[in-house]
Amino acid sequence: MRKRAQKMLRCSALTGLILAATLLISLFLQEFIPVDALVPSLFILAVFVVALVTDGYAYGIAASLISVLCVNYAFTAPYLTFSLTLPENLVSALIMLAVTISTSTLTVQRRRQAEIRSETARETMRANLLRAISHDLRTPLTTIYGSCSAIIENYDRLPKAQQIKLLGEVREEAEWLIRMVENLLSVTRIDGGRLQIAKTPTVLEELIDSVLIKFRKRYPGQAVTVEIPDEFLTVPMDAVLIEQVLINLLENAVQHAVGMRQLWLRVACRGGQAIFEVEDDGCGIPRDKLGELFNGRMDGADGHKFMGIGLSVCATIIKAHGGGITAENRREGGALFRFWLALEDGPAPAAAGKEGSH
Repeated sequence: MRKRAQKMLRCSALTGLILAATLLISLFLQEFIPVDALVPSLFILAVFVVALVTDGYAYGIAASLISVLCVNYAFTAPYLTFSLTLPENLVSALIMLAVTISTSTLTVQRRRQAEIRSETARETMRANLLRAISHDLRTPLTTIYGSCSAIIENYDRLPKAQQIKLLGEVREEAEWLIRMVENLLSVTRIDGGRLQIAKTPTVLEELIDSVLIKFRKRYPGQAVTVEIPDEFLTVPMDAVLIEQVLINLLENAVQHAVGMRQLWLRVACRGGQAIFEVEDDGCGIPRDKLGELFNGRMDGADGHKFMGIGLSVCATIIKAHGGGITAENRREGGALFRFWLALEDGPAPAAAGKEGSH
């Protein structure tokens, strides 16, 4: 109800502003260009614009009626009187109504088509996510069930080392499921295909520190070379979600970049944007998979080690922030994931940044 009231207020304000501007322009031009057909043409154009930028037919029809009255009262002899019986006034009214109806019809159809395309895209995304979820959950649960069954059924016969190995597999799969649940919690925040976020100014260095602390707990042996700007920098974001994106990208490199020796996390400021990069020197991304990375359909050869849903969630989060995300292969070998967010205070200079191995 509140959104509907806000939309009505916006459309009413736009209609009033457009008609007021047209009236002022017409009064100004009438002093210098006394052409009878000029003012009606301006109001017809105003009606067209109103019908184009507002929702439905009501505002365009209202603009048509107001325009006819304005032209009739202020710009048609006898001035300052209403005379709707004159043929030229009737013609102007009919033209404006025709413009309104045709333009509003086309606008409504265009918006409905856009809504259908958007809904189709959402359904495709949901289907991909469901497919990814079923794939990702089945394999670790099967492993957990099999390992627990083996320990329970052969407890007295299994060597302790074998039991520890099986329990380690259970723990590894449980950790994977926890990370999957974290991603799914983000998916549940998608309302009507749009992720509802609350941006707050977040200190960049604090965000990166938090990401590295959580990443080290999961991968204590993996070093990350970090490069961030030297200056104090805040970026408007939902810090929890962007932290999740960075952790997903770092984990993706560890799990899928075969032969990786180095892992980089970089942040730079260019063109009013904070640009985040996660780069590795591993095996890179197969060319035929590059186009499917962010749609939830990226199957992995190693069973449940499946990157699709995590990257799909990343793309949804970044898009909800008004940013973008890309992936590419490095010339030297390895993969580069890049996403960008708008800075709070406009353009900032690119910085060489702090650099170190963590």
